[in-house]
This record gives sequence, structure tokens and C-alpha cells, in this order.
Amino acid sequence: MSGAASLSNGAIADALEELGDLYELDGAIVHRVLAYRTAAKTVREASVSVGALAHEGRAVELTGIGKTLQEKIEALRETGTIPAAEKLRAKFPQGLIEITRLPGIGAKRARLLHAELGVDSPQALREAALAQRVREVRGLGPKFEENVLEALERTNGDPGESGGRARLLLPQALELGEMLARGLTESAGGAGTTVKVAGSARRMADSVKDIDLIAVTSRPVALAKSLEKLPEIEGVASAGTAGARGRAHVGVGVDLRIGKPKQLGNLWQHFTGSGRHNATLRELAVRKGLHVSEHGVLDDQDGRTRTYRTEREVYERLGMAYIEPELREDRGELEAAAPTGGNGLPKLIEQQDIKGDLHCHTIASDGKNTIAEMAAAARELGYEYVAITDHSATHGFGNDVSPDELRRQIERVREVDGQLEGIRVLAGSEVNILPDGGLDYEDELLAQLDWVVASVHTAFGMGEEAMTKRMTSAIEHELVDAIGHPTGRMIERREPYAIDLGTVFAAAARTGTLIEINANPDRRDLSDTHARGAVQAGVTIVIDSDAHKTRTLQNMRWGIATARRAWLTKEDVANTRPWPELQRMRKRGRAS
Repeated sequence: MSGAASLSNGAIADALEELGDLYELDGAIVHRVLAYRTAAKTVREASVSVGALAHEGRAVELTGIGKTLQEKIEALRETGTIPAAEKLRAKFPQGLIEITRLPGIGAKRARLLHAELGVDSPQALREAALAQRVREVRGLGPKFEENVLEALERTNGDPGESGGRARLLLPQALELGEMLARGLTESAGGAGTTVKVAGSARRMADSVKDIDLIAVTSRPVALAKSLEKLPEIEGVASAGTAGARGRAHVGVGVDLRIGKPKQLGNLWQHFTGSGRHNATLRELAVRKGLHVSEHGVLDDQDGRTRTYRTEREVYERLGMAYIEPELREDRGELEAAAPTGGNGLPKLIEQQDIKGDLHCHTIASDGKNTIAEMAAAARELGYEYVAITDHSATHGFGNDVSPDELRRQIERVREVDGQLEGIRVLAGSEVNILPDGGLDYEDELLAQLDWVVASVHTAFGMGEEAMTKRMTSAIEHELVDAIGHPTGRMIERREPYAIDLGTVFAAAARTGTLIEINANPDRRDLSDTHARGAVQAGVTIVIDSDAHKTRTLQNMRWGIATARRAWLTKEDVANTRPWPELQRMRKRGRAS
């Protein structure tokens, strides 16, 4: 590995994030702080060595990195530090910087705690919170003090412990895995070599901690050694006949398993299933007098290891129906796939089943495209209908859509609907559910809309009872068609708010209100387990992109992945139906 590449992307991103925190502690303008945080995110997610790019003068090719930041990265690579950061560190206690990294605090509150209470370390913060002094600081209060103690408990007083190992959201993991598979295939010259993505990325999990690849080839050692030569790889710890293990520049591990050309089915099946799925499979095989080796099924009668070119052959050998990758989590799929199983495996929903998207945004609130542009892009995806659902008046982000502005928006939607052929354009809104369970538009205005999505965007810290009552009040509102991103989670960034989903699902089933799987890959909310529970409770699901620009209409893919992991069929999802049929099943059933 060259010296230019020896500084990992993670280390560079950490340094830029720290510099952003230091500037915020120092009272710098918000744009300067955001510039460093944006650059840190770009670096952390880069698939190639940013240190090497900076050394070549090419880091400016990355989004959000200009000449000044490139110079800082090069200084960090050469000296191990950034001069501007050294100067700022001298102005603040190191412990204060650590406090800024605690969830829910940040630089502004850390600076306030330092000024008001002299807090300069996580330990000092704990002592102040236990003494109930934090609640006395203006703008904070008892709830913030409680959250501080919880954050300190989760991290054991060490903010550096909160992050854990790097994880990639599914889209980035799949993109990296496919890039690596292509690179390995090209390095082998293509002939006689097949490389596939396996593991949790192929199971379409929310996030991925390792990239699992399987390959079959007649030249295993050469293929294993070629992993280190790929530009996405930071380094390789081992490489040999059975495979290779390395680390990507984005901070995740890469595990390549290699088998013989006839073992593709064996490898892909074994290294796609979860550990529990494979363990249960092994138990079932033993009952049939078979033994599962690392890469195949050993038939004890003739003592030979069988090889399978397809995964379907593996499951057939065990007397089972083929199990889709998304289901291989040991949640009853093996029993359902057996001939004597329960009701069998469902025919999972597919992307082509979706007839329309009922949650997207335009420039009227915080979107990037116009109504006409979003509608035309939805038509290009083959949709029959699309609902324009800009954020309501109290959302607090982007433009505020006042009641009068919403009336004008309805007129604009009707105009586009009349002009654009081949798709029905619906007038809607994503209405904020207020803390008391009310909505922020009058019923008279909501009744003019074709579609109403109600979502929580504020006051996430409410207790479970209050939040559940808030949500059920919205569900019971006769003009609410669907509940958007029902748990408020942001994958790897924010935990769901406290809510009794059993009560929520019962209310939705009773009233006919749809519950959303929000397909934004940061959300995927409902999760797969919750979506399965919702359907079992009698709820109908709607899968929406929550697109804020034309290209993110394609987020629908990740919502479909969640639905498939939840065992959902097209019948379980409302927007697999044509608009007239969907209209008839809506709880208020009024004409539009």
C-alpha cells in the first residue's frame, strides 16, 4: 500500500468532523460548519482512497471538497494533523469536544453547559446531571437532563463508543459489492470465473457491516490476490485458495469465498443465508441422513460431496421449495418451504406490481423538482398515478405550505393532471400530526385533497402512552388515508420513538387507514418485522418513495425489499391496485 493511501478514509472523515465541531464550538457561521460535515460524509462514503486522490491533487473531484479542503487533507496525510484544528483545540478542553459527540447534545449545548456550569468532560456532565443542575440551564430542562444520562449510560461515558463498527446502508453496500464483483471478474479475464454478492446485502437488510462475495473459478489463488489491487480496497489481511479477507476504504470488511466452478449453487446458498437459517438447514439435512459441509451437501450413502450449479438444486435436494434470498433469516421459511410445512411460502411482491406512488415532494416544500417534472418521471417508471404530497404548514423544513398556498398547489396539480397524458396526478399533502393528535389543516381544506398522508415530524421525545394516543388520533381522523414513516426511525442514526405499535395496528385495521413502508433507504419505516406484524393484524400497507427529487422516485426499490423481507404479497399492498380500485377501498370512499 502506498504512503498516499495509508491514511484511511475513516481517519480523514473523523478529522474533518472534529474540525467542524471545533469551528461550531468557536461560533463559526453555520455554512462553514456544514461544509466540513458534508465533506466528512463525502470522504467516509468514498469508494476509493481520498488520501491518494489528495496526493494527486484530485480530491477536488469529490462533491463538497474544494482546494482548501484538499490542502487540509494533504496536510493531515503528511503530518498527521490539520494546523487549523491544532489552534482550535488549544482554545477548548478536550473533554468538551467529547461532549459534543454525545447523542442529542452538539456544540451549541456543549458550549452553553461549559459557560453556565463549567462542564468540561463527560464525567463532569454526568455529575451535573445527577445533581439535577443541568435542568436549571436556560433552554434545557428535566427531559434533556434525562436524555443526557441515558446517552452517557449507552456510551459508558465514552462518546467514541457510540458509533461501533462502520455499517453501510443497503444501497451503498450493494453498489460497493457489485463494483467489487465486476472488478474481480475483469481481473480474471471473465472466462471461467463468476463472482456474486452474497450475505446480508443480498438478503436486502437495512444496513450491512461486511461485504460478502462468493466466486467460482479454476484459478482461486490468482483471484484472491487480485482483491488487493481493486481501487475500492484499503488493504487485504489474507488471500489464498479458499478466498481473501480485506477492508474497503469506506470502513467495512470484505470477505471473498472461492469454490470450484461446479459449486456456484452451494456457495451462493450457504453464504447468502443468515447463520440461523444455515444452522436450521443443517439440522434438517441431518434428519435426512445428509451432512452439510462448508460448501455443499455430503451424501453419506456414497461418501461423495455433491455440487450444485444453482441454489434451487440445493433446496430441492432437501425436499424444499426455493427460498427467496430476502426470506433466509430463520423466521419460519424453512418449515414453510417443506412439503409438510404450514401454508407454504408466499408469492412475494415485486417491483412491477406497483401501480403508483402516493408520497412525494416538490419545490412547494422541500423538494427539488416541479409537479410536472415529478409526474413525468413517475410516468417514465410506468406508474398509473402519483400523489403530490408536499409538507404542511408546521413541518418546519423548507417552504411552509400555508392553507392558501395549498389551495394554489391543488390548482397547479389539477392543471398538470389535465395536461399530462398517461398518468393520473393527484393532489395531496403530508400533514403534520401535532402533539395533541390534531392535524395542521382544517377539515374543509383536507376534504379537497385526493390523498392525505399524516406523519410525525416534531416532539419525538414524548412518552409511549402520549405518542400512541397522538398517532391513533390521526388514524381515526376520517380524512387521513395513510400514516407516513410510522416509527420515525433513521437507520443507524435515530432510534424509533416510543410507541405501542400493537395499539396503532389495531386502530389502523379497525378504521381502514393504510400504514406506510417509507422506501427512503435512510428510513425503511415500517421495518420488515413491523410490516409483517401489521399485516398479520389486518392492516393494509402502502409503499411510497417519499421522493424529494425525480431520481429518488426510484427509492421504491428499497420499500419493495422491506416488503419482501416482511413476507408481503401484492394483495397486502394498496398501491398495487389501479387508482379506481384503490379509491373504492379508501375508508371515506368519496369521489375525487
